[in-house]
Amino acid sequence: HIGGDAVLGIRIPDAALMFEADPLTEAIVIFGEIGSSQEEELAQLIRDRKVTKPVIAYIGGKAAREGTRFSHAGAIIEGGRGTHAGKVKALREAGATVVDAFGELPNAVVEILKRMKGQALMNETDKNAVWNTAVTRVEPNRVAVRGYDIADLMGRVSFGAAVHLILTGELPAPRVARLMDAVLVASIDHGATPPSALAARTVASTGASLSASVAAGIMSINRHHGGAIEDCARQLKKIADRATSESISMDEAATRTVAAMREAGGRMPGFGHRLHTKDQRTARLFELAREAGVDGPHMKAARAVEKSFADAKKPLPINVDGAIGAILADLGMNPAAFNGIFMIARTPGLVAHVIEEQTREKPMRRIDPVNHGYDGPAPRNVP
Repeated sequence: HIGGDAVLGIRIPDAALMFEADPLTEAIVIFGEIGSSQEEELAQLIRDRKVTKPVIAYIGGKAAREGTRFSHAGAIIEGGRGTHAGKVKALREAGATVVDAFGELPNAVVEILKRMKGQALMNETDKNAVWNTAVTRVEPNRVAVRGYDIADLMGRVSFGAAVHLILTGELPAPRVARLMDAVLVASIDHGATPPSALAARTVASTGASLSASVAAGIMSINRHHGGAIEDCARQLKKIADRATSESISMDEAATRTVAAMREAGGRMPGFGHRLHTKDQRTARLFELAREAGVDGPHMKAARAVEKSFADAKKPLPINVDGAIGAILADLGMNPAAFNGIFMIARTPGLVAHVIEEQTREKPMRRIDPVNHGYDGPAPRNVP
């Protein structure tokens, strides 16, 4: 028995690190209990990739209430700390296997070891492959995305977290998953006037299929529509790098960069909007980013650029594309995927526009890009 006692021998996180370093250990099995935060610390080690071997856990004390002591160790739950539900949630979100009953532990361990041996066999088989992919493995009765069984992800991982996983190879922390969800929701639609919606509706009006119409909308997402996310992220990185290399403040680096772009006849991508002077999506994304502890050099550079425009008496606020670019870059994601994330987010909106065009409008109509009304639901609150 490790951990939980008033006088500890080896703490669970420390033991896990020891077994991680042990070449003979294939998997780590823990019997945790309520009280203390050792299991939560182990979950963090898993998220940080400091513990990469499979972890199978059972947490005792499910029926205990706050303020009660549990087991011979006298562990106590108080103030919401060390709860059974909290430990189970933390470990599962980190990728550990947590069983609901002690009697399920043996079968869970056997299943994990079988899977590992099967993986080793498949790796041997893969040596004969003509080419390889690190994204998804498909085999009889199993689909594994970046190593995670897709059935295990279903119902436990949000779509934003799944997008982060498939693009980066790792599941995000819960707070980052929430931020990824917000990024996707922020870009789901912007009415019938953007080029992507107009292109999708125009093609749908000819009698084209849903797939062809949505594809037309996706193909219209380029440098001047949706493409500002990647471009803005790259410019913000240049500003942050300049501040470091020239030993100047971020504000000064932003001012010099913006001035140089103006002289060259260019403009700063991700700033300004044809309609919004104060975009509520941007404000909300930055709020969620702060809550997630995301505030790296790209977001600092974005604020410096805004200040530069304001100081020049030509205020140009960062728009939603710029905010997304700064946030994704500070999350360490590859800028090459940023416009793709916008496409992922906008696709449901395009599907909605195409279906509405096909079911509500006359074929081959002349679509006015501006003069249209709205007759959907009145403003309502999110439950």
